[in-house]
Amino acid sequence: MGKHRGSDIQSGRPGRGPRRTAGLAPTGAGRSKGARRAGVSPPTDRSPVRRPSGHRGPRSVQEEIRQSARPGHADGALRAFEQAVSLLERGRDAAAVTAALQAKELAGRSGAVREVLGIALYRAGRFRDALRELQAYRRITGRLDQNHLIADSHRALGQPEKAIDPAREALRARIPQEAKAEAAVVGASALADLGRSAEALSMLKSLPTDPARASESDLRIWYATADILARTGRKKEAVEEFRLIMRHDPAAFDVAERIAQLD
Repeated sequence: MGKHRGSDIQSGRPGRGPRRTAGLAPTGAGRSKGARRAGVSPPTDRSPVRRPSGHRGPRSVQEEIRQSARPGHADGALRAFEQAVSLLERGRDAAAVTAALQAKELAGRSGAVREVLGIALYRAGRFRDALRELQAYRRITGRLDQNHLIADSHRALGQPEKAIDPAREALRARIPQEAKAEAAVVGASALADLGRSAEALSMLKSLPTDPARASESDLRIWYATADILARTGRKKEAVEEFRLIMRHDPAAFDVAERIAQLD
């Protein structure tokens, strides 16, 4: 597919300006109250969504869909798939679901199609359906790069205990660092949901960060760490983590408010 560049889908999230929220979105926000119980992650809107099939080039995606499509329907499946990706990039999540469902009807055995459908459903807040499609993507392809969305869907459904294993599996896998970072945040959020704060902090610390570089993923890891520290009464350490974020991006998340509250 000609538009695949391997970048994240950023459209449709609030605060899309440069580094306002670092292009990130948290677990536990923009969903049911039960899933937000721990409030461990940065307050933007959702878990970051990697661009569908960004790990593959356009030609291989096209070939995979063509080979998986029903006889005589390869072109239609490709058109529906590309439309779904385009709609997601423009933040039109519900419309993307409709296009992706059409692609699934024509090429249901395609991992790329099931991936984009799962992402669209997740972005539309249909977490149970998203979980089914993302698990199908994982089953078809053997890839674990959307495990953070699988884990986050479990959290959104009020099943934090089911989110931990997919997150840990992602942390052991050979997947992009950004996906690993989000898996750590989701897994830590789920552990905090269950009152297992020490394990949550350990999971976050298992992923190295770089204060000199301060990538978007680093900011998310630091925020989740600070939030858990604050909730366990370790306010001084929490403020240090929040201030680390402030040094790199004073407008990130609600860090200034959190520091003021803790001080």
